[in-house]
Amino acid sequence: MKRFVILIFACLTGTALPAQSLAGVTGKPDTSYNTNAAYRSVIKTYPGAKIVTEFRSSSVKEKRDIAYCELGERKLLLDAFCPTKKTRNKRTAIIIIHGGGWRSGNRMQHYPLAQHLANLGYVCFTPEYRLSTEALYPAAVYDIKASIRWVRKNAEKYNIDTAKIAVLGFSAGGELAAFMGATNGNSSFEGTGDNLDYSSKVNAVVDIDGTLSFVHAESGEGDDSKRTSAGTYWFGYSKKENPELWTQASPLTHTGKHNPPTLFINSSVDRMHAGREDYIKILSGYNIYTEVHRFENSPHHFCLMDPWFEPTVKYTDGFLRKVFNK
Repeated sequence: MKRFVILIFACLTGTALPAQSLAGVTGKPDTSYNTNAAYRSVIKTYPGAKIVTEFRSSSVKEKRDIAYCELGERKLLLDAFCPTKKTRNKRTAIIIIHGGGWRSGNRMQHYPLAQHLANLGYVCFTPEYRLSTEALYPAAVYDIKASIRWVRKNAEKYNIDTAKIAVLGFSAGGELAAFMGATNGNSSFEGTGDNLDYSSKVNAVVDIDGTLSFVHAESGEGDDSKRTSAGTYWFGYSKKENPELWTQASPLTHTGKHNPPTLFINSSVDRMHAGREDYIKILSGYNIYTEVHRFENSPHHFCLMDPWFEPTVKYTDGFLRKVFNK
């Protein structure tokens, strides 16, 4: 799909694209974005901020490092967080996608969120996905789609209602979560991973400070003036070199009647949710429910820390209960 779009762009413009840059595909993990680094970046401005740590409870059973997809010798892993309380009713599943500019970050950053939501009765999964140090766009999209298919395949094992599968993401993960909803039913983004006979449809989206468009006037992504941007690393092209690819990768481009209900939880950093109002306008045209909560005077990393963590959990729970009539 990516090569097809690149060829079409070249044909329409009558110009040849430069070679796609693989300079960022180092094969080495980028650990620059983590919760401690995020905390250090905000503590001076927000002295009351505190990192939310993991907790252990008899009400939540955990299983970590489950392989959900095999790509040759590469195994992609996820973790499962399940309520221990027995119930006859099928549960809502939440797939939680970490941020880090499609290049860094780690699924373990959202273990506390998965634990708290599981404690409320949700079955939560935290998948890893290939970052731009390993593979360029759309590899991450393919991986998250594969994780959704795996959840559907294992729905009976985890007592999941397959009509109640939500995807939640923060920052780059929020963009990916929105992209999952915006490409419901679009086979072009499935990839060639495992369990292709299962659907990757999601029934609800929670976008925590994730951009809706890389090419929107509000977007701050793609500024390479000081250093290579996260988007340029992910696409292998700058926005100027290949704007069509940046457009194709934007959730807003694909938004339509197939989108599920969507919750936006945002910081006061406006560029982190570029295109949100246009996105909502399209969904409203199809009578698709949306909800927005904004934390005034808050950092981008708010969902990893108190005092914003608890209301983030509350907003997520309230939204999912409303749209799924839980």
